[in-house]
Amino acid sequence: MGNRGKGIGLGAVACLLFSGAVASANECRDDRVLLRGDWGQASFTVEVADDEAERNHGLMFRDTMPKSAGMLFVYPAPSDRIGFWMKNTLIPLDMIFLDETGTVRRVHSNAVPHDESPIMGGPGIMAVLEVNGGMAEIMGIAEGSQMRHPAFDPATAVWPC
Repeated sequence: MGNRGKGIGLGAVACLLFSGAVASANECRDDRVLLRGDWGQASFTVEVADDEAERNHGLMFRDTMPKSAGMLFVYPAPSDRIGFWMKNTLIPLDMIFLDETGTVRRVHSNAVPHDESPIMGGPGIMAVLEVNGGMAEIMGIAEGSQMRHPAFDPATAVWPC
């Protein structure tokens, strides 16, 4: 009866390749964040700003950014004093403030380019994701959404790596 029972069939190979692609898409990488909520899931390719010089420069002087890109600002410990302004920033941005578990605590939508008014995250913020203005609303990212990234300690993260 042909090759039945001998080796793996084409359907099984396709299934294995697909499951490998799904696993690959969900693996933790420094250059990508994954977000989830009752709205679904989203992924952004990110630059990580995890030292003072990188955090101070941020996305200033850039006139474009791909829709699926952003910058993740990571701080050494949670703080009540994490804030941003838009001085020298040329594009509108959404600022997604996260606590040490990777839970979204605040979303500030469409920060205005060049505005020097402080945008504060609130209590216990440890990371901030900046994406193109309006993307959080389009995707449904809101308070309570969860982020997955190696910056969050797997022992305390709500969606650990």
